Amino acid sequence: MGTTGGDDDRDPVYHVDGDLVPAAEATVSVDDRGFRYGDAAFETVRAYGGRIFEWGAHADRLERTCEALSLEHGLSRADLRARIDETLAANGLEDAYVRLSITRGVQPGKLTPRPEVDPTVVVYAAPLPRGGLEGQPVWDGPAIVETVETRRIPDAALPADAKTHNYLNGILARAELSEGADEALLCDLEGCLAEGTTSNVFFVRDGELHTPTIDGPVLPGITRAVVLEAADAAGIPYGEGRYELEDLLEADEAFLTNTTWELRPIERVDDRAIGGGPITFRLADRYRERVEEACYLA
Repeated sequence: MGTTGGDDDRDPVYHVDGDLVPAAEATVSVDDRGFRYGDAAFETVRAYGGRIFEWGAHADRLERTCEALSLEHGLSRADLRARIDETLAANGLEDAYVRLSITRGVQPGKLTPRPEVDPTVVVYAAPLPRGGLEGQPVWDGPAIVETVETRRIPDAALPADAKTHNYLNGILARAELSEGADEALLCDLEGCLAEGTTSNVFFVRDGELHTPTIDGPVLPGITRAVVLEAADAAGIPYGEGRYELEDLLEADEAFLTNTTWELRPIERVDDRAIGGGPITFRLADRYRERVEEACYLA
């Protein structure tokens, strides 16, 4: 494959409905249900050294989202993976951020979806630094996090494990942030910790790792799962439960996870300084080792 950073001055290329097209020419219909209603599923994945990290887990979650939406698009995961690989190759990228979207496509302008689907499939990629043991974080520094009034939508109203194009909940939360803040922290309707708008949250107290349970309105993040596996392998005790905000504010360490950030220490929540620490950095090292082994040494 080409350059790792896509720094050969070529114009970006997107993959739209089976064709590679220049980004400036990449369009979808204004009648597409992904545009009209947010009626679409997506996954964000990381390419490291030309390999997609945790592709199986991302493909599984994409399938669950489509099932939740009753979106039977008829595309195999092999087909979707091929489109991702073609997009990376066309852009000369090995280390990149990749977003794969599947909408229900163009249908008559009625809210009720039709079962027959001609899906719209879009893949785009952007360069990111190398990962693994020689990698550099994509973030500039530890995260500044603020709590917000916006609450996480209950799972009974909108399945928390579905990654759809409808991000209004997160947009409203981010709109509350002060200038300079990196992430909004949402609680559920009962006031318990849920997640960030695009991240899962972890904290450490007395040597034990904690994260909100996915039995609540919490997205089962792929990076979240990898971190818990790493903690288990390293013998770090951990718990998944329902926590109050004060549990986080009194933590010894705290960090956020998502596919792009990997593990990002939390500098402070509102006016309370927290920071990373030995368990945060140990898990971050474990994560980098896993990326190295899976993508650069495989």
